Amino acid sequence: MLRGVTLITNKVKKNRINREIRVREVRLINADGEQAGLVSIQDALKAAEEASLDLVEINPTSKPPVCKIMDFGKYRYEQSKKERESRLKRKNIELKEVKVRPKIDVHDYETKKKTVLRLLKGGDKVKVTLMFKGREMAYRKQGQEMMAKMAEELSQDAIVEREPKFEGKSMSMILAPKTQG
Repeated sequence: MLRGVTLITNKVKKNRINREIRVREVRLINADGEQAGLVSIQDALKAAEEASLDLVEINPTSKPPVCKIMDFGKYRYEQSKKERESRLKRKNIELKEVKVRPKIDVHDYETKKKTVLRLLKGGDKVKVTLMFKGREMAYRKQGQEMMAKMAEELSQDAIVEREPKFEGKSMSMILAPKTQG
């Protein structure tokens, strides 16, 4: 099973194997997982060949590099399996937006607040945008008070990642879910 100079790439991380390893000495771990100590590369390759396995560079950054005698195909499969599992466990946090108006009714405000809370509990960040039209720009102070009120009411479930600020004819703030600890 000793492979020559053929280049086998690993999607997770590129490992050099067998004759691709170009150093004089390696720290060898044998097929049983026991440390064999510092060994010349020729002796390590010979030991791998006798065991009908591959010499795989595990840690190329250490001095000398750490190499292990193992079945490279099996190792590559295990690494890709771990990567796949970690990718599945990862949660993509999205930025959702909820738009409100300055003269919003109390019931509508409560509905929007519940929507923001539902999105936060789903693990997403929420951008709350308060839009002004025409003469509503005269109600900027009430708009800031409404944003502060929403941030205060959601303070148990969210942290204010970006304070309310004006951007043209709208005011926005970003809320992020509190991490459970």
